[in-house]
This record gives sequence, structure tokens and C-alpha cells, in this order.
Amino acid sequence: MKSYLKVLLGVILLLAIVAIGAGIYLYTLKPQDLSKARPDYVITSSDLLDEFESDEASASAKYINKILEVTGEIISVEETGTGSWNISLQTRSDFSKVICTFPSVETPSVFETGNIITLRGECSGFLMDVLLNNCNVIR
Repeated sequence: MKSYLKVLLGVILLLAIVAIGAGIYLYTLKPQDLSKARPDYVITSSDLLDEFESDEASASAKYINKILEVTGEIISVEETGTGSWNISLQTRSDFSKVICTFPSVETPSVFETGNIITLRGECSGFLMDVLLNNCNVIR
């Protein structure tokens, strides 16, 4: 076999090993535990939505991919089929809310409609609702 073919096969084999290793790492990667993380901002659910509705570009630059500690009243609780939970927090708007996704919950009894809750999560954006992912209950 020619030497350049051996080098080419070696490079392809090395790239395949790196790709497999990266895939295994990303597949087994667990979400960051935000319960002990320091929040970038502490805000109420109503104030958070108000900022996005008044100036979405500025609020997006300020909050997206940041850790937020949000306090609000629970208006709906939904368990997904995968074991995660979606909690909606009340705002001053009739049409929009703050939706918080919990990857897993040890005590779902804290999610009662009407309770005031403080949680910590990572802001992922604003469509009609503000979305927080990877949330943890603080109080």
C-alpha cells in the first residue's frame, strides 16, 4: 500500500475515534446543578415578562443564557411523559407567563397551584412566554 494511503487511513481513524469520544461525552453530559449556583439576576416573574415586552432586544441581551432567580405564583403544573415538570408562573399579562422546566423533581408536592415559589433557572428566551430551563426550587 502506498504511504500516503496509510497516512490518510490513519487520519480518518483518528478523526473517527475523536468523533466517537465527543459523542459519548455529550450523550452522558448532565445538566448543571443550579441550586448552588449564584444567580446573575433576582427578579419577580411579572417584572421579568414586563422587561421582555417593553424592550425584547435589550432584555434578551441581558437575560438569555444567564442564571435567574425568579419568584412568582404557580398558575399551572404539568408533568411531561419523560419525568420532567413544566411550571407556569403568573404575570401581569393575561396572555403571557414565565414557563419553568425542571428536569427532575424529588418532591413534586411543592408544585401546588396558588403557591408562591422561588426558583433558579437558565433563561433560554422569549417567544410569547419567558422560558427558563434546568430549574431548581430555592424556596
